Amino acid sequence: MSKPQTLFSQDTFYSGFLRDLSRSRTEVIIESPFVTQRRFNELFPTLQKLRRRGVAVTVNTRNPDEHDGLYVDQAYDAVVALQKLGVRVLYTTKLHRKLAIIDREIVWEGSLNILSFNDSCELMRRSVDSVAAHQTLRFLKIYN
Repeated sequence: MSKPQTLFSQDTFYSGFLRDLSRSRTEVIIESPFVTQRRFNELFPTLQKLRRRGVAVTVNTRNPDEHDGLYVDQAYDAVVALQKLGVRVLYTTKLHRKLAIIDREIVWEGSLNILSFNDSCELMRRSVDSVAAHQTLRFLKIYN
């Protein structure tokens, strides 16, 4: 029997993703190459609530120095705010993966930069599958 999967566009992704975040119980991992202030400001209140509830949050992104122009400062500011919140921030050079794993059972993956998306045609797939979540974590080799 196949596991439930749903496709989301750039127009439908954030409502579904925020719903999953708000229901998370133990852990959220987000990989997003870039961070912009606009998108970060939208997600920050939810991340604050997660941390207050004791949910472990990890963000893997590119070093802010790998951003362009004004986005360098925006990325640094976001990283500082995340770290003050108790979010574990990792840097991966030339990162291009866009994914999130919630409670090691929900996997979001596709082409949308979760922390920087603005205005483009994107696709994200949501899978409820703990085997796929653990397989993805093992593949990434940076998470316990």
